[in-house]
Amino acid sequence: MTVRVIADHAAQALVARGFAPEDARRDVSVLARHVLGWTMADWVTNAGAPSPTGFAESLQRLVLRRMTHEPVAYITGVREFYGREFMVTRAVLIPRPETEGIIEAIPAGLPAAHGSGTPVILDIGTGSGCLAITLALEHPAARVIATDVSQDALSIAAQNAQRLGAHRAEFVEASLVPSGLPPLDLIVTNPPYVPERDRESLSPDVRDFEPAQALFAGEDGLGVIRDLLPEARAALKPGGALIMEIGAGQAEAVAALVAGAGLRLITIRPDLQGIPRIAVAVRPPQS
Repeated sequence: MTVRVIADHAAQALVARGFAPEDARRDVSVLARHVLGWTMADWVTNAGAPSPTGFAESLQRLVLRRMTHEPVAYITGVREFYGREFMVTRAVLIPRPETEGIIEAIPAGLPAAHGSGTPVILDIGTGSGCLAITLALEHPAARVIATDVSQDALSIAAQNAQRLGAHRAEFVEASLVPSGLPPLDLIVTNPPYVPERDRESLSPDVRDFEPAQALFAGEDGLGVIRDLLPEARAALKPGGALIMEIGAGQAEAVAALVAGAGLRLITIRPDLQGIPRIAVAVRPPQS
């Protein structure tokens, strides 16, 4: 049998377990390419070729894991973020396209990054390190510090930094803003923001596999953000920026919390689905 026929059979097995046909085909394509070590170009060119020895068995083992709703990224051990491949395990949240909006908001939020001096950036709750490492590589003149409460997450982030060449990124075990930092030009964060009351409505891919401490933040999902905002204001330079991801339906509440903490909300940028997702706030220059 050809590679494509074996992959089609595997996708049909996922559909029989309740996966949508399009999702099943996509997931099997990723898993098959992982087994074969192929790029997408290889897949397009060679999927009609006879199957290599052992391919069917190896793919079946991975598909059986996917049938339990284990995320594809945890099965393959990698996920792309901002054009780079990050190692992921169940110790860290899987990087998502929405979070790339934080990087895209930075030119407006960090004018110091394009001027003189050494901007100091803090990434709170770094997880895989995707934000901190991307910032360190995209803004090599900046000092980038990343924190997390999980030692396992920090270990993954440090390994990603080594793999991707972000050798100057610093990783610190801490909750929110650690002590002893210089005044900050920028804070970025993808904090936990899922309401506890929504736990059972989440996809089993998320609820049953991704780390709960990176997802849930109290009954309304704003617990961590409430604690973070006053610490962020105190840590930022006058004119410094906070750029953070928020949940669907939280824009109005976040705007009120930002104002209450003495920060000025610049914008809440929508994601690709039009959901207000990336909040950009600054510490007023004269405060």
